[in-house]
Amino acid sequence: MSEDSKPRLDKWLWAARFFKTRGLAKAAVEGGKVHYAGERCKPSKEPRVGDQLRIRQGFDDRTVVIRAISMTRRGAPEAQLLYEETAQSIRLREQAAAARKAAGPGLVISEQRPTKKQRRQIHRFKEQQGD
Repeated sequence: MSEDSKPRLDKWLWAARFFKTRGLAKAAVEGGKVHYAGERCKPSKEPRVGDQLRIRQGFDDRTVVIRAISMTRRGAPEAQLLYEETAQSIRLREQAAAARKAAGPGLVISEQRPTKKQRRQIHRFKEQQGD
């Protein structure tokens, strides 16, 4: 087996469509977002059938069991055959999604600083609350 055909965890994550690019998969593994058998690992870790991965993506935390090894990225239906998400993981993800939905618009996550108008509204609101 040549060095290029050796399976790698980052390549498997990309092939299983957890990440859009292999670079993102590698960064996630290096950043501790992927745990292999309960421990942090390197992107070059060799995935094996039957092993368990915990993958953190945004708000979601998935626990999957590797069912097949593939180094080529294919369609989503084929990619889903590479792994199986545990029942507990599905249940916890659904509960977390329901809790986020129940929080409603009160949970505002902004990627940018408030505008001048928004800042004035914030100050006005804080002054009213202080009285």
